Amino acid sequence: MPRIRLNLKNLTIPEKLAKGRQIVSAMTNNPSFPTPTPALPDVAARLDQLEKSFDSVQSAKSEVSTRVATQDNAETEVDQILTQLGGYVESVAGRDDTLITSAGMETKASRSAPTIPVEPESLGALAGTHEGVILLSWKPVPNAKSYTIESSTDPATPSSWTHVAIATSAAKAISNLKSGTRYWFRVAAVGAGGESGWSEHATKVAP
Repeated sequence: MPRIRLNLKNLTIPEKLAKGRQIVSAMTNNPSFPTPTPALPDVAARLDQLEKSFDSVQSAKSEVSTRVATQDNAETEVDQILTQLGGYVESVAGRDDTLITSAGMETKASRSAPTIPVEPESLGALAGTHEGVILLSWKPVPNAKSYTIESSTDPATPSSWTHVAIATSAAKAISNLKSGTRYWFRVAAVGAGGESGWSEHATKVAP
């Protein structure tokens, strides 16, 4: 039976890098192990490659979070300025529906029945920087007020889906997941007309 316990499956990438470099350092010029196989330079090169890939992923995650925040701020500003413009039109037009619609706006009386939002598209899942966290993102759905998120560890079983979160924008960090477990996720948009159908699944192993 093997006596060495590396426990690699339970280590995060930074922990694996630290462990790997500790091993390389300990075995370098170690007279008890004169001809390591594979060669220590090859091991060090693989560690460097993993670190480079890890840093690239972390940078991409940070960029996604920044872009989502920028989008949310821009949307809030558009909502505010259009609301102000609507107030101006109403102050000028009063109850004249024709005058209001000539400004490209609807009146409460002419508003059509709310429709059900379409299903969210392009759902993606990324491992978070902390243990047990997965980051979800998807394309914003027009007229969606919020989004319902469900997860499953066995998507083939309809009863396995459980509610995990509500999001008010097209991204959400899901936490308190079991590290090393694969999860599937799906998202539905919620609007004035009700809830959409479910998105296509996205899956990721929790870090």
